[in-house]
Amino acid sequence: MKILISNDDGYQAPGIVALYEALKDVAEVEVVAPEHNNSAKSNALTLHSPLYVQRASNGFRYVNGTPADCVHIALTGLLGYRPDLVVSGINNGANMGDDTIYSGTVGAAMEGYLFGIPAIAFSQTEKGWRHLDAAAAKARELVLQMAQHQLVGTQPWLLNVNIPCLPLESLKPMKVCRLGRRHSAEKVITQTSPRGDTMYWIGGAGPAKDEGEGTDFHATSHGHVAVTPLKVDLSDHANLGYWAQSMSLLTAQAGKEGA
Repeated sequence: MKILISNDDGYQAPGIVALYEALKDVAEVEVVAPEHNNSAKSNALTLHSPLYVQRASNGFRYVNGTPADCVHIALTGLLGYRPDLVVSGINNGANMGDDTIYSGTVGAAMEGYLFGIPAIAFSQTEKGWRHLDAAAAKARELVLQMAQHQLVGTQPWLLNVNIPCLPLESLKPMKVCRLGRRHSAEKVITQTSPRGDTMYWIGGAGPAKDEGEGTDFHATSHGHVAVTPLKVDLSDHANLGYWAQSMSLLTAQAGKEGA
C-alpha cells in the first residue's frame, strides 16, 4: 500500500509527524505538505507564482503553496507513481459542519479524491494537540480497516474524520454522521496599524447551530470518532425542477416584455 500524506498546518506540525509515525510501518508513505500554516485555504491552487519543493532533514517534502497545491503536484509528477490512498492531517482543531467548506485539511484530501484516489481528512476536535497519540492510533486503525476490507486503491471515496481529544481508552467507537451546521461567524476584529490604516481580522467560527443526533457535532460531544462521507457535487438536485420552471417563466416574461 502506498500512502500520500499532507496537511494544512505545515510540514513541521505535530499532527502530521504523528500521522506519519502511525502509518510508516503499514505502508510506503510519502509526505508532501505546505511549508507554512495554510489553514482555511480550502481547495485553493497557486496559479500565478512558481512553486518550489524542498526536502526537510526528516525526509518530508514541503512546498511554498497550499494544501491542494501539495497534493496536486505530488499526483501530477512529483511522486512518479499513483498512491493508493491520500491522507490529510492530523489537523489542530475540528473540521465539522460548515468548517469543511473552508478547511485546508479537507481540501488536501479532496484534491486526492478529485484525482480518483480514496482520501481521508483527520482532525482533532480541539486545538493544542492534547492526546495526539490517541488520534494517531485511531487514524491508523481506520486506514488498516479500509485496507483489510479492500477499500483502498479502489474507486474513490472521501471521508472527513473528527476525533475527540480524549485518551485512547476513553474514545468511543467510530460513528458515521452527517455534517452539522454552525451559526454565522463572530464579528470581524478591527485594529489600527502603526501607519494609521484600519486592519481587519476575520472573526472566529460561530457556535454549532445544528448539533442534533446524527451530526458530527453530536457524535464527538459524546466521545465518538465522527466519520462523515463527503461528495463534491454541489448541485441542488432537489430543486432542479423548481429552477427549471422558474427560468422558463422568467424567459417567457422577458420575451413578452421585449416584443
